[in-house]
Amino acid sequence: MRVIAGQARGLKLVPPPGDRVRPTLDRVREALFSIIGPVLPDASFLDLYAGSGANGIEALSRGAASAVFVDSYTQSQICIRKNLEATRLESRAKVMHYGLPENLRKIGGSYDIIFADPPYAQGNYAGLLTAISEARLLADGGQVIVEHTSKETLPDGAGGLSCQRRKRYGKTTLSFYA
Repeated sequence: MRVIAGQARGLKLVPPPGDRVRPTLDRVREALFSIIGPVLPDASFLDLYAGSGANGIEALSRGAASAVFVDSYTQSQICIRKNLEATRLESRAKVMHYGLPENLRKIGGSYDIIFADPPYAQGNYAGLLTAISEARLLADGGQVIVEHTSKETLPDGAGGLSCQRRKRYGKTTLSFYA
């Protein structure tokens, strides 16, 4: 796993130990950032279920103004901090320890891009989208991107958000909501 582009391009990222975290594949991350690239400069990025922090770090490396990383797994938080330090992007980042989606209101702020990669077995995507909406985390004109297994069917809408597009990459699908 590595940073694909930007100021930290080519730097290796380490995942948390064990198999509890499923990092986004490099090819999926590359496709994601090709899609959101035009809106990324100076954007605020919220990385939910952050794991290794690879998606938020990629956003920072490509010019996002800030990124907030949220994960309830202590080993993920340690790993994210190490990866931020290794990429020298920690000054524009914040790492939070919250269980999701029940603690979304505690995060605060308003974000241009919210990326959520919950455990595939979670299943309650409508609840997650509704919780994001109710917590008022999405900035005007912003988007929520959910990574999920292609076997799962996400709702066309929830919490006032509607699916704008879906992109499938083998066993992984990205669903974009606004």
